[in-house]
Amino acid sequence: MGSHVVPRGVPFRLHGHRTEHTGGVVGARERRDREFTAYVAERSVDLKRTAYLLCADPHRAEDLVQTALTKLYVAWDRIERRGAVDAYARQILVRAAIDESRRPWRREVVTDRPPEASATSPEYDDGLAAELAALPPRQRTAVVLRYWNDLSVEETARLMGCTPSTVKTQAARGLDRLRSLLATPTAEGGS
Repeated sequence: MGSHVVPRGVPFRLHGHRTEHTGGVVGARERRDREFTAYVAERSVDLKRTAYLLCADPHRAEDLVQTALTKLYVAWDRIERRGAVDAYARQILVRAAIDESRRPWRREVVTDRPPEASATSPEYDDGLAAELAALPPRQRTAVVLRYWNDLSVEETARLMGCTPSTVKTQAARGLDRLRSLLATPTAEGGS
């Protein structure tokens, strides 16, 4: 049984992928891993902040980002070729946040004791976290995507799976609610 030798630099097919003997499938995987790792290093803080603003819980935000990065890695070659990596990552975050909020084990349970204080990290806390957490989920999502991520009404509507008019309504109501929350004097020294 003889072995087939492919000269260096000559293109050939392996499992449906055109490659060259110099890099092959391993070279493509290494390139993908390097590109993905660079993207994560560059964008992970922004993804974490967006996730935190969507769910108002630093632990859930970490889970959402992990879910988004896992799905993004699986689809990396297809998404990276299109140049829509940030949009795809945001879409995964929004959908994962919506999915998590629908799961019954994530719903709050009334107890006779208050919950432990949540540990917030400086990378999340920008002074608006508590106010954003007070908004209903769809208003919070609309406000975060429109004004934190600076997306258009149409892009926000696509990510939220609703019409542009719903985005406008949810964002307007969310901003009104934020204004009222921020205008309310605090017990510590407000007037």
